[in-house]
Amino acid sequence: MARTAIDSPWKKEAERKQERALKREAVLAAAAHVFSEWGYHRASLDEVARVLNVTKPTLYYYFKNKEAMLFACIQHGLDRLDAAADFADDARASGMERLVAYLRRYAAVIDSDFGRCAVRISDTELSGQSRKKVRRIKGVIDRQIRALVSAGIEDGSIASSDPKVTAFALAGALNSIGQWPPGEASLPGVKLADEYIALLVQGLAPR
Repeated sequence: MARTAIDSPWKKEAERKQERALKREAVLAAAAHVFSEWGYHRASLDEVARVLNVTKPTLYYYFKNKEAMLFACIQHGLDRLDAAADFADDARASGMERLVAYLRRYAAVIDSDFGRCAVRISDTELSGQSRKKVRRIKGVIDRQIRALVSAGIEDGSIASSDPKVTAFALAGALNSIGQWPPGEASLPGVKLADEYIALLVQGLAPR
């Protein structure tokens, strides 16, 4: 005898995984906002839970503790900075043009909750293993900037300089945007990042 099909009220495994991934992203975004607003030590998971309108124990379903949450926030911010290199991958453009494209994307990431987490909070707050992972990503980003500077020097669009020092100065200048309070990184009629980049490019232009 054939059984009557029953619509189960429980979601399929694929739907549950997708829902969990979306909720984890929401927890991460809320944590990044709270950490960038209050700093790591002053921020509380109670506040993260309040932002999401959930109970504090709910957060532990996605992250085992506050430090794991911080690591995920910093890593996400750095991963986005790493991905900024994709916006400078135009072989037809000069080294300077590719560098400017990268810096604009870099500045946009810094002027976000995840970017502010990456530059405002020291990686010394992390465990040794997590700190190594974060510093490895930072190393990749540094080498990307050096490569763009070197390409510009080679094709003559950037003045001769030490790529290592130049990369350090560029990243340091744009990272300072993350120290500005959210919403204040703009001036009347012009974005602060555009002003920063214009000044930096003037210093790199061949003379």
